[in-house]
Amino acid sequence: MTLQEYVNSLKDKSVAVIGIGVSNTPLIRRLCSEGIDVTACDKRTVEELGDLAAELTALGAKLQLGADYLDHLTQDVIFRTPGLRHDVPQLKAAVERGAVLTSEMEVFFEVCPCPIIAVTGSDGKTTTTTIIAKLLEKAGYTVHLGGNIGNPLLCEADDMGVTDLTVLELSSFQLMTMTHSAHVAVITNLAPNHLDVHTDMEEYVASKENIFLHQWASDSVILNYDNALTRAEAEKAVGNVQFFSRLDTVEEGTFLRGDVIFRRSEGENIRIMSVEDIKLPGVHNVENYLAAIAAVGDFVPPEIIRDFAREFGGVEHRIELVRTYHGVRYYNDSIASSPSRTTAGLRSFKEKVILIAGGYDKHIPFDDLGCEIVEHVKLLVLCGATAEKIRAAVEAAPNYKMGCPEIVMVSPFTAAVETARDRAVEGDVVTLSPACAAFDQFKNFMERGKTFKAIVNSWEE
Repeated sequence: MTLQEYVNSLKDKSVAVIGIGVSNTPLIRRLCSEGIDVTACDKRTVEELGDLAAELTALGAKLQLGADYLDHLTQDVIFRTPGLRHDVPQLKAAVERGAVLTSEMEVFFEVCPCPIIAVTGSDGKTTTTTIIAKLLEKAGYTVHLGGNIGNPLLCEADDMGVTDLTVLELSSFQLMTMTHSAHVAVITNLAPNHLDVHTDMEEYVASKENIFLHQWASDSVILNYDNALTRAEAEKAVGNVQFFSRLDTVEEGTFLRGDVIFRRSEGENIRIMSVEDIKLPGVHNVENYLAAIAAVGDFVPPEIIRDFAREFGGVEHRIELVRTYHGVRYYNDSIASSPSRTTAGLRSFKEKVILIAGGYDKHIPFDDLGCEIVEHVKLLVLCGATAEKIRAAVEAAPNYKMGCPEIVMVSPFTAAVETARDRAVEGDVVTLSPACAAFDQFKNFMERGKTFKAIVNSWEE
């Protein structure tokens, strides 16, 4: 089915699009341009939407806004925004009345004309997705990058060629109700995350599994052999299973032997590159490359991978060097919205660091992070809703000694950054790696990271 054929199938139906955001706004515009009866729903008000509300109204969309935006959903087809659970009472009632519940990403999987490579996991999704897409581009392929990264792709599907490649980063929220899977699926790792939205860890993992559960036998799934939860997913695989590992040799996939990355295929070990070729710091980025190399398979030769790895400096907000100020290096790792991600960031530095952490509470335990902070942090600056929880986890760590690390609680965010600056001495590293989402103080982790960078870059020499 093409996108146009799908749109044509909606012409005698009413459609509700929930969430007037980045992914759904192009969809609303496309449906309105085809004369379809569209109701755009959002918890924001007309005033908050501003010019966008006026534009969509002029296009013919009906607006259902404010606190009651989910009430009275009588439409035939409902597009769910990823952050909204599919089983909230209003959506359940609509489905019971006969409505079809879907999403922009679910429809994209139905209409995309080219192979899809998709990446999910608790950590490393964006970097791995970016590496895959850029490697394929370097090898000469036409690549469409989307999902949680890049532009929404649904409305571009009719312009894609069958020999193109689509590379997607997918969250558990996007995957929760997915009934299609990628041709090549990558799970970077699995660890507790988003437990403020998912009912429990089982549901979180089950959502991630949809990236490969609906594959064909000719498809592939690439799993992290070093992560027990991820490795166990091989038992449920329908297609070909490949592993990537820093610690062991694998039968099919990629692995690290000494400081050299190999790809193993059909019993042959193919040397790809040395770890020293990777510009990005940290063992977690070695894992990201292992996953990406397994995904691109035979499509990208080793010399292209090596050349790219030597030049690629990473993605914004991911252990991003912001500035060296008075001999102190400042890193923006705002993407670290979970304890496991912060742990990976801390392990990327040889020296003990000054860590700025804390934020929105996703109900993830900080016990293991407490031990990591004691080992890797000289000064802990806490700010945000989870500050007390992180402090308690550090002080309860078996390796904690009074004052090691020193812990200070500072609010608001600007004051926390300035405290880190005032306490740092030449040669120190200061890293913003919050271990939490940003929603207690910011719109998202990008806004948090940009705010951090703006503060650091505003200081005069």
